[in-house]
Amino acid sequence: MKLIILEHYSQASEWAAKYIRNRIIQFNPGPEKYFTLGLPTGSTPLGCYKKLIEYYKNGDLPFKYVKTFNMDEYVGLPRDHPESYHSFMWNNFFKHIDIHPENTHILDGNAVDLQAECDAFEEKIKAAGGIELFVGGIGPDGHIAFNEPGSSLVSRTRVKTLAMDTILANARFFDGELTKVPTMALTVGVGTVMDAREVMILITGAHKAFALYKAIEEGVNHMWTVSAFQQHPRTVFVCDEDATLELKVKTVKYFKGLMLVHNKLVDPLYSIKEKETEKSQSSKKPYSD
Repeated sequence: MKLIILEHYSQASEWAAKYIRNRIIQFNPGPEKYFTLGLPTGSTPLGCYKKLIEYYKNGDLPFKYVKTFNMDEYVGLPRDHPESYHSFMWNNFFKHIDIHPENTHILDGNAVDLQAECDAFEEKIKAAGGIELFVGGIGPDGHIAFNEPGSSLVSRTRVKTLAMDTILANARFFDGELTKVPTMALTVGVGTVMDAREVMILITGAHKAFALYKAIEEGVNHMWTVSAFQQHPRTVFVCDEDATLELKVKTVKYFKGLMLVHNKLVDPLYSIKEKETEKSQSSKKPYSD
């Protein structure tokens, strides 16, 4: 497990975006080999998405051969509602890059048979070869996706009733009116995310500090579902200073001491331009008489 500690939210977002960029380019995706990326919604990943869009517009990172699977979607909210996660992803990320719409996968909260929709989502992930990198965020109560406290740590994609803390936290997106906030959602399970070959969890802000403490310094506990990722062989937690306020000083010092090593994951920062230059040079025939 790696804990990346940056000073501010903007730096944490940029580090995460650089990491995603390097992973995609090093994977060298193509028509026969897509990079599969799990994605979250919410305010935390917005800075990361902005940097990824910037990399795309600069010609450094294409998404033509990337497939995405989103973590969750509200039940009963129209697809084109401004607060649906379909709308969120298209407005904040997908419409700004060159990803093909058929390569984006978001659960349908208006499906006739919700559990069948969840089962089909799991099958689509399998058909895509599994997820290379699942990016996630958490709530103040340590839930990842909509795996609320008490969720099974081996759960799969399913219908979930939202906790009151989650409804209260999301009310700001619905004019502050609790009655407008959906009470159910479709969500990937903890086990679904654990199946990914790598997991990166973004945790920023003082209001997430206790959840980070539970995730890092205490044991695995289904009341804090993010703690399950202690047991994943390749987990990267990316946080800002504010999120570390509940951690022991020696814990923070320990992980900060590793930053020289961990920063090598994003430095050098790779670009598709370099890959294309290497290909063109290797395809040139050596001079001969």
